[in-house]
Amino acid sequence: MRQWTVDAFASTPFRGNPACVLEPQADWPDAQWMQALAAENNQAETAFLKPTSDPSRFGLRWFTPGMEVPLCGHATLASAHVLFAELGARASHITFDTQSGPLIVARGEGLYEMDFPAQPPRRIESPPGLAEALGAQPLEVWVSAYMAVVLKDEDAVRALRPDIGRLHDISRDATLGRGNVGVAATADGKPYDVVDRFFAPGSGVAEDPTTGSLHCILTPLFADKLGRATVRFHQAYPGRGGDLECEHRGDRVLLRGAAVTVAESVLRIAP
Repeated sequence: MRQWTVDAFASTPFRGNPACVLEPQADWPDAQWMQALAAENNQAETAFLKPTSDPSRFGLRWFTPGMEVPLCGHATLASAHVLFAELGARASHITFDTQSGPLIVARGEGLYEMDFPAQPPRRIESPPGLAEALGAQPLEVWVSAYMAVVLKDEDAVRALRPDIGRLHDISRDATLGRGNVGVAATADGKPYDVVDRFFAPGSGVAEDPTTGSLHCILTPLFADKLGRATVRFHQAYPGRGGDLECEHRGDRVLLRGAAVTVAESVLRIAP
C-alpha cells in the first residue's frame, strides 16, 4: 500500500500542516489497525479513504495519534490533493462522506476549495483561571465545538506559551467537548486579516500547525467583526505557519488553500 505525506494549507514544503493519506482501500481496515498506523505516523492526522461506485465520491476517516476525530480540515485537503495530483482524479470536485456529513473539495487555479459546515460560536464570560492558563488576558471568549479566545493583538497570539493541561480542563468544562482552544486576533497592515493558533490537547495534539475545523468557528466570528464574508487567516504555529482564505456563506464555510506532496512511501504491512 502506498501512503503520501502532504503539507496542507501551504504552497511550499515544510509549511502548513502535514497529513498522511493512505491510498484508497476497498473496505475500511480494522479501527485498531488504523489507530496504530496513525500513532506510527505521528502526524496530527492520518486520513483513510474508501472508494464508492462514483469515482468522484469517497468515504473518509481521520485519526490523530490518539483517537479518531469527527472533522479535520487539513487532512481532507490533503486527501483531495492526493486524489487529484497523485492518483489522477479527473472530476472538478470530490465529495467525501464523513462523520460530519458530506464534504466537497473543488480544485481551482492553484488552490483547493472545501465546503464545510459553519459552526458559529456564542459569547460567554471568561472562565475562572483562563487568563492564567493562557498567560494572556482575553478580550472575548466564545464557544462552539471548541473554545475561541480573542486577544488584543497579533503579538499577544504569537507570544503565547500556555499551560496545556489547565487549558484543556477549562475548555472542556466550558464547551462540554474535547477541550480544544483556538486563540485569535485581528492583524493590521498584513497580507492576512486575522492571526490565530490552535491548542488541541483534547484531540491528542498540544498545538496543531494549521486547522481547517477551527476556521469553521472563526470565520463566522470574524466575518461579522470585519463586516465582510471573506477573511484571510494566518495560523502562526511556531516555525511553520499556514494560510487560509475563508468565506462565510450562511450555514457553510468555504476554506481555500494550497497543498504540496513532500513524500511518497510504501507500507510493508497490511491491515
